[in-house]
Amino acid sequence: MNALIPSLHRPVLLAEALAGLAIRPDGHYIDATFGRGGHAAAILALLGPTGSLLALDRDPSAGEWAKEKFTGDNRFQFIQACFSRLAEVVTKRDLLGRIDGVLLDLGVSSPQLDDPARGFSFSRDGALDMRMDPTSGQSAADWVNQADEAEIARVLMEFGEERFHRRIARILVAARQQTPIVSTAQLAQIVAGAVPTREPGKHPATRVFQAIRIAVNEELDELSEALPQVVRVLGSRGRLVAISFHSLEDRMVKRFMREQARGRELPLDLPVRGVPEGISLRVIGRAVRPHEAEIATNPRARSAVLRVAEKV
Repeated sequence: MNALIPSLHRPVLLAEALAGLAIRPDGHYIDATFGRGGHAAAILALLGPTGSLLALDRDPSAGEWAKEKFTGDNRFQFIQACFSRLAEVVTKRDLLGRIDGVLLDLGVSSPQLDDPARGFSFSRDGALDMRMDPTSGQSAADWVNQADEAEIARVLMEFGEERFHRRIARILVAARQQTPIVSTAQLAQIVAGAVPTREPGKHPATRVFQAIRIAVNEELDELSEALPQVVRVLGSRGRLVAISFHSLEDRMVKRFMREQARGRELPLDLPVRGVPEGISLRVIGRAVRPHEAEIATNPRARSAVLRVAEKV
C-alpha cells in the first residue's frame, strides 16, 4: 500500500482514517480533499474491482497530480470542485444516499505549504496569494491591502485567536499606506515588528497567516456547508471521517456530529417526550490524535484531530 502513496506527501493519521472509514472492497468512497492523493492511494489499495473512489479538490494542481498518478484506474475519478459542492457532484453521478464513506482532511497540504509561489508560508519569500484555487477569488495580498482595520482585527481574532489582533491590524493599515503588502516575507516582517512578545518555538506571524488563509478561502463557511451534505450523500452505516488541524474546525465537526447524534428533542413540558427526532449520525469512538512516532516523522501532524461518525 505504501508504495502507492506519493513520496512528497505524508498523509496524516492514515491508518486511523482507513480504520474509521471501515472500507469494503465493493464500496463507494469520497476523498473530498484530495490534496496529493496520499489517503486516496491507500483507499484504492483496499478497494476491489467493483469499488470506486471519487476525489474532489479545488486546487488545479491537485487535478494535475491525480491525472499523473491515477490515470488508467477505472475505479477512480477526480473532480475539481470545493467540497461544499459535494451533494451536487454526487447527485450528478446518481450516487446520492449510496456513498459508504467520506473523508475530509481539512487544512493545507504539505506541497501547498512548501511552494513559495502559493504564498501560504512565511518560511520562504513568495507572492502573498494563499488561495486554494489560485485561478479565482481574492488573493491574500488583495485582502490585506483592501480590508479595513476593523475587519482585519476581527479576522485575526476569530480565525487566528491572535492576542494582539488590534495592534497588528493598526500597524498593517499604516504600513500599506506607505507600500502595498505583496509578499509573504513583507507581511511576516511587519507582523514580527508589531507583536511585543514571542511564543516559544512559534513565529509571531503564524496565527496571522493562518487567519488570513482561512478568511481568503472561506474555509469555515465551506465546512459549515459541506457537513450537512455529507449526511445526505451517505448511505446507511456510511462513515464520515474528518481530520482537523485547527481548533475552530474541530469544534465545528465535533458540534455537528453531536447535534446529529442527539437529534431534535421535544420540549420538556410536553406530556410525552418520546424518542428524539432527526437523529442522523452516531459518533464512533473518541477523538484520535497522532502518536509521538508520527509527529516525530511529520511535525505538521502535531495538531491533527480525527473524528468518526456513522449514518444511522
